[in-house]
Amino acid sequence: MNDIRVRFAPSPTGPIHIGNMRTALFNYLFAKHEGKADLILRIEDTDVTRSTVEYEEYIYRELEWLGIEWDEGPDKGGPVGPYRQSQRLDIYQRYLQKLIDEGFAYRCYCTPEELEADKEQAVKAGDIPRYSGKCRHLSHEEIRRFEAEGRPSVIRFIVPDHEMIAFDDLIKGHIEIDSHTLGGDMIIFRSDNMPTYNFAVVIDDHLMGITHVIRGDDHVANTPKQLLIYKALGFTPPLFAHTAMILGPDRTKLSKRHGDNYIGQYRHKGYLPEALFNFLALLGWSPEDEREIMSKDEIISAFSLNRASRSPAVFDIDKLNWMNGVYIRQSPPGRIAALAVPHLKETGLIDDNVDMRWLEKAVASVQEGISYVAEIVEPLRIYFGNVVEPENDEAAAVLKAQGVYDLLQRFKELVEQAQNIDETFAKEVFNQLKNDTGLKGKSLFMPIRVALTGRCHGPEMVTIIPLLGRNLILSRLEHILSRLSEDI
Repeated sequence: MNDIRVRFAPSPTGPIHIGNMRTALFNYLFAKHEGKADLILRIEDTDVTRSTVEYEEYIYRELEWLGIEWDEGPDKGGPVGPYRQSQRLDIYQRYLQKLIDEGFAYRCYCTPEELEADKEQAVKAGDIPRYSGKCRHLSHEEIRRFEAEGRPSVIRFIVPDHEMIAFDDLIKGHIEIDSHTLGGDMIIFRSDNMPTYNFAVVIDDHLMGITHVIRGDDHVANTPKQLLIYKALGFTPPLFAHTAMILGPDRTKLSKRHGDNYIGQYRHKGYLPEALFNFLALLGWSPEDEREIMSKDEIISAFSLNRASRSPAVFDIDKLNWMNGVYIRQSPPGRIAALAVPHLKETGLIDDNVDMRWLEKAVASVQEGISYVAEIVEPLRIYFGNVVEPENDEAAAVLKAQGVYDLLQRFKELVEQAQNIDETFAKEVFNQLKNDTGLKGKSLFMPIRVALTGRCHGPEMVTIIPLLGRNLILSRLEHILSRLSEDI
């Protein structure tokens, strides 16, 4: 094993949230930057009612899509497995018994009603809601009676009262927390005989040789609890680094009301993995030169926890769209066309028989103006359908200008006479029309654009005309000419 070891430990209970993926990314960047370091993927699946194999597979897929590679895990194996918590229950039991035998833990039989009364009593006394610790002192007779009743029980770890727990966070600096604020003796094994997060994570991180724990700052409150367990078991704790929270544009915790929050939602819409990799890296970290567009290797080279921010990061969808647009414009049209196929099929514009060489050319004509691939459907609509209508009043007004009917009629004749409707034709036909009609500039180009696409803006006509082809052009011209003849 390498000297530096970090881990990403998701629960397979749902799609990967943006915040979780940022945590995975920071661990990956730290390991890669350090060089001789390992990233361990551990699946924390002790929530048996919500954990599924499907969500575990989802985790692998999304990490791989984003470009995050791990060195050890359930799928790869390694020297300190198993890497699923559900397969480590006998390990937890051994350390649980050690804590019980040495007087650090005890069995608690309190009912939910008793626990609620404890909290209410503490609040009435001007204290924080906390467990009183009454089951610490149960007699053997009381324990036998509770067991005979079949009363459910949990295992609690004894939290000392008013002990200052201190640690030096690699991002937040020195932190001290009074143990009295931790809510009393904490549960480390539930009544279903499964370990709680704070207990299992200590055992796993110690036995897996984790040297640095990089996670979100919502875990700051868990760290003192875990340090107490490290101390009781005689383990040396790792170094901790708590990354700043990710907020929505309104500076509240990122949630569904802010829009998409899961990596899969962005993948489905056609955000590029290298763009999201770049964007997430800059949520709570920045390079010394303040660059924004950076390759994966450049980010790894520049990454340091010293540059991680203590202040919350704001998830700015406009910035992500801008950044993704940059990467889309840098991508070959074939790649974007392949990503566009599902969206075009979903809207019924294409089927399995689409000519991909033609589609690549069509995509190349519009990819400059999109922020993510799903947006390409609307600009590509100009290439589909025998009939188009002006999309708005501005476009409709173009077709009402003087001389438009004669212009379109002459354009139709030239299309019918042409041997090939290619780029050469598209370049030469406007010179011919200029000579034939005396029109020029917008008066010449705009009516043909609107007649063929229904829009006043879009790709160059020299690009559009060959992509539409003779039959589609004639069909659309005949429709528009028929409409205009009715108005004459």
